[in-house]
Amino acid sequence: MRTFTSLADFAAAAGEHLGDSDWHEVTQAQVSAFADATGDHQWIHVDPQRAASGPFGKTIAHGYLTLAMLPVLVSEIYRIENLTMAVNYGLDRLRFPSPVPTGSRIRAGATLREVKETSLGLLAYSRVTVQVEGHEKAACVADTVTLFVS
Repeated sequence: MRTFTSLADFAAAAGEHLGDSDWHEVTQAQVSAFADATGDHQWIHVDPQRAASGPFGKTIAHGYLTLAMLPVLVSEIYRIENLTMAVNYGLDRLRFPSPVPTGSRIRAGATLREVKETSLGLLAYSRVTVQVEGHEKAACVADTVTLFVS
């Protein structure tokens, strides 16, 4: 875990890889709960028997579930002390190049690409890449924008 003592210290890290999270297993229970929460019950996510003969050989996590895991994954990579708040400001680009099979483990790596001062605080533009353990191709590449207020 990388710790920054101020927004200025964080801003000085622009252009740097900030680190990687721990590995986290993606379970069928998580995938099914996400399906219930979003109403996306497509068989490739929730029907292990049918998915066994499908294109991925087993159920896979929803792409948006992978995206929804970014807060917990990124919280293991870095933190900024003395913040009033951090707000998800959006995404500039999002891709899901490969699936996340249920039962696999994922982790995220984050690179701080750019920072911009605003009247509200600091906008941080980061590239977060989610890897599946043992797979070469990334599962998710998200260019995130976060507003940090001190």
